[in-house]
Amino acid sequence: MPDKTTHFGFSDVPVEEKVRRVRDVFDSVADNYDLMNDAMSFGIHRLWKRFAINMAGLQPGQQVLDLAGGTGDLTRLMSPAVGHGGHIILSDINAAMLSNGRERLLDSGIHDNVSFAQLNAEQLPFPDNSFDLVTMAFGLRNVTDKQRALDAIYRTLKPGGRLLVLEFSRPAAALKPAYDFYSFNILPRLGRLLAKDEGSYRYLAESIRMHPDQQTLKEMLEQAGFERCDFHNLTGGIVAIHRGYKL
Repeated sequence: MPDKTTHFGFSDVPVEEKVRRVRDVFDSVADNYDLMNDAMSFGIHRLWKRFAINMAGLQPGQQVLDLAGGTGDLTRLMSPAVGHGGHIILSDINAAMLSNGRERLLDSGIHDNVSFAQLNAEQLPFPDNSFDLVTMAFGLRNVTDKQRALDAIYRTLKPGGRLLVLEFSRPAAALKPAYDFYSFNILPRLGRLLAKDEGSYRYLAESIRMHPDQQTLKEMLEQAGFERCDFHNLTGGIVAIHRGYKL
């Protein structure tokens, strides 16, 4: 019986190999991750993240899991909102990214209500009904079994809790030619110039194309059990915010 395969960008690879390849990508780009985000999005990623957190409805004292939190941008925005009585777990599957996030938060003076965990979104080591909010920004497309991760998130949310996913998605048709040219011609060159890594940013462009579109991802949230699911397109659908509630 042939081994199961999944996509790594436009390539098919054995399922067990994808985690290693994704780890290698983020090991390579970790030190230049924020610089590249600013360069490739012209700084707009910061507005996307602020908009997403404004939609989260955070309250003081709430418990939050920031999955695939990388260098801690969302955690930095959420920490003041949950206050001293709340708590955020910044998590990532990649140790280099998590280390960068920890250092950046500590340098910003954020430490009282944040802890750190290296973990796989498909295998969350938390009890049922643990969190008021789970966030995932630009990480879901790298997960091997996205439906399994959504199921795990649903389990760990409290009744009344919600999931917020910020991710690249399908742009409007009028934007697609320019977006494709930028993604496959300009973005890898930026990676080579700024991060000394063209291949990882070629993978980024390919992984975005393999990620479910807005409606498909909404249906995947519903399949996991989430209710009142919706999505909001930003920048012409280049990015979308998906929300779902555990009622």
